[in-house]
Amino acid sequence: MDRITLNPDLCNGKPTIRGKRITVQTILEHLAAGDSRDEILYQFPSLENPDIDACLSFAAQMAGRSFASYPVAA
Repeated sequence: MDRITLNPDLCNGKPTIRGKRITVQTILEHLAAGDSRDEILYQFPSLENPDIDACLSFAAQMAGRSFASYPVAA
């Protein structure tokens, strides 16, 4: 997880990869759209395969957290 960085001054505080202006969300969206690892690495040449693994691990950890839901006023 040392590849995922949080900096309030970078990308509005969203989790990024190794302090770059590439968010975890961006990589997850590419994966969700069906892009292969090779396609992602081609589009983002500064990334490495372990960066994609770190994004998936981060997402799994976030999904494992408890969330509270509150009713929305109509």
